[in-house]
This record gives sequence, C-alpha cells and structure tokens, in this order.
Amino acid sequence: MTVFHAAAGETPPADAVSPRDSTAEAPTSIARLNATIRDFVARWGTVWVEGEITSWNLRAGNVFARLKDTRSDAQISIRIWSSVRARIPADLAVGDHVVAAVKADYFVKAGDFSFAVSAMKHVGLGDQLERLERLRAQLRQEGLFDPARKKPLPFLPHLIGLITGENSDAEKDVHRNAELRWPQVRFRTVHAAVQGDRCVPETLAALKRLDADPDVDVIIIARGGGDPQTLLGFSDERLVRAVAAATTPVVSAIGHENDHPLLDDVADLRASTPTDAAKRVVPDVGEQRALVAQLRARATTRVSQRVAHDIAQLEQLRSRPVLRDPDPLIERRAQEVWLLSARSRDTLGRTIDTASRRTAELRASLRALSPAATLARGYAIAHRDDGRIVRDAADAPAGTVLTVTVDRGSLRAVSEGEIEQSAEAASGSAGGADARR
Repeated sequence: MTVFHAAAGETPPADAVSPRDSTAEAPTSIARLNATIRDFVARWGTVWVEGEITSWNLRAGNVFARLKDTRSDAQISIRIWSSVRARIPADLAVGDHVVAAVKADYFVKAGDFSFAVSAMKHVGLGDQLERLERLRAQLRQEGLFDPARKKPLPFLPHLIGLITGENSDAEKDVHRNAELRWPQVRFRTVHAAVQGDRCVPETLAALKRLDADPDVDVIIIARGGGDPQTLLGFSDERLVRAVAAATTPVVSAIGHENDHPLLDDVADLRASTPTDAAKRVVPDVGEQRALVAQLRARATTRVSQRVAHDIAQLEQLRSRPVLRDPDPLIERRAQEVWLLSARSRDTLGRTIDTASRRTAELRASLRALSPAATLARGYAIAHRDDGRIVRDAADAPAGTVLTVTVDRGSLRAVSEGEIEQSAEAASGSAGGADARR
C-alpha cells in the first residue's frame, strides 16, 4: 500500500513513511503512519462543500455533526469548535441545506478523520438575508411579535393614514377598494419612497407625522410587489421598532402574499396586499346595512314574541276565579280576621288581669318588708354624718350631729347625750326586752 505520494515538485517530509521503508521483517510504527497521514492532510486548504445536516450534537460548547451529499449517499464528519460557533447561524438544525468551509483534520492518537468548520450558512441565503433572519430571531425574543401586544383596529375609522409611493398602484388600490366598501371614508396620505436609500427615513418621518395626528385612527403602510432586494427597506430595524412603538394601530400591506418583510411581523395587522388592507380596515357598507336589517328583524320578532307571551299570561291571570269574583275570598278572610281579633282580645285581657294580680301581691310584700311602714307608725331612724345608724345611745354622745328620718322627710338634730332612765323605766325596758325575746 502506498501511504504517501508526493505531487510533482513536492518533497516528502524527512520522517514520512513510504512502501520501501516497511517490510514484514521491519514494519513501521502506527504512530509514524498516522503522523505521515496527518502531515499530508495538513497541507490541504479550506474547501467549501454543500450538503444536508444529518446529525447535530452539542457537547461542551462544541458541535459534532455530519453532512450528507444531496446527490449521493456520501457523508463526512464535521466539528465546529466553540470559538467558531459565534460566526455561524444560531438556528441551524438537522435537515438544513447548508454550505460550509471545511478543512481536513486527522487525529493521530485515535486515527480519526474529520473536517473542522470555519464558516457555515444556509444555501441561497445571502449575507443580507442572513442578517435579517438574525434580526427576526432577536425581535421575536424581545416579544415584538407577541400577539398580546398588538392593538385592535377600530371598527369604522374616521380618518385613515396612508403611507405609500406617490401615484403608485398601491395608493390607487387602497383608495378604490376602501371607497367601494364605504364611500364616506377619508384618507390622509403621506407619500414616501418605497425602495432605495430614501425608503426608510421618509417612511419613518411619515409614520411619526401620522402617529402624532390625533384625528388618524389607523395607519396603512402599502407598497406593490417586487423582488426581495427592493423590499429590504421594510425590514430595517429602525422602521420595525418605530412601528412597534407607535400608539396608532399600524397595518402592513407590503408586496404580495409570498412577500414577508419584518414589518409584517411587528405590525398590528398584516394584509397580504394593499387591496386586502382596504378590505380589512374599512367595513363594507352593504354588509353592515344587511346586518342592521337582520338585527332589526330579529329584535322585532323577539319583542313581538315577548308582547304576545305577556298578553297570554295576563289573560290567563284574568280568567282565574279569584280575579273574576274576589268577594267570597274577601268575606272568608274577613271572618278569619274577626275571629283572630276576638281571640287576641281575650288572650290579652287574661294576661293583663294575671299581671295586675301579681303586681298587687308584689306591692303588698314590698310594703310589708319596707321600713317605710315602720316609719309611718311614728318611728324614726337616726344617722350619723358618717352614715352609721344609731342603735345605741352611746353611739351618739353629746354634740353629735344626727340626721333623723321620719315617715315624711328628714331633719337635722344635735344629741345632748344619753338620757338617764329611772329604775321603773329601766325595768320596763328590760321587761319589754324580755318580752320581745
């Protein structure tokens, strides 16, 4: 086997192995063989290849993948080191059709042969379009494409702001179709270049002017079809972010159905064509009249049904016996009321009599226990100023001020001291005391 063939004019490395250097009796080492292959492969330059990604594995920041020829079953192994990943599209995945700049690499220790990638991009996607796709991914990540942030369009705008090219077919299509749908529709049109270097600054100025106008209810940015290169201005980041920040709802009507600039994603409504924008923004007067007629007919039917139902209910109530002749019912209820009233009077009278007797008994008991009865018989109660009742003459020595309570009122008195009693009075008092015991 020939391991090394030098091209014309090339000199093999001094330690390169050749067929005559190895025999069955004196074989060469595997390390020398692998080193010879590595040195030979290292002289190959970078090659651009085209293929389809069949595997894509990320390990420790590096990508290990395989590319398959789209016209045969031939495959190669590729490695994308972490230092290179920042220079390739982040959205690459299995199944993508790509072109890659590869350089052969042979690992001596393991004897593995693969290719190191220095650049990679989608097939047919130029640098400019690649930047747009990166911008699209960035804006999507920021939430500018989120449906929740899109503003609803008014049902019937009083004034429509239109940004388009002067005397363009797009302007005529929007005006004609809008006026066919609603003849009284009004426009405030600001002309701007729709391609070239003036496209973005003039469109930004027109958008700022219409967005600041309080009479404008919705803004349409319209342009006819064209090749992707002429539509690049409507994917400019400055214009896209200005539309996202506008307070007035914005409708994007750029090109045809297949055209898809970034403006379509950030606008509050995407119309496939300028004609479609007019139809989406302005309601059809014929349809609205038909809808009003339909709603009026439906309301008339519902009201008629409700009135007929209420009349039937009223007739049913009027036909009931209690409403035809209410006197018997009133007479029966009057008798019941009289009986209940008589029963109430009897019950109330008995209750009052019982309460009166009980009250008299309580009054008599209170009178018997009250000291007022004793005072009424001529007795009195003497109090000192400190509130103590005088029960013993010794408790009121001479000069003691007393309050004497009698049956009717109280009077002030001054004690002259204890009265000495005679023997007969004392014995009488003692006898009375013994008798009380």
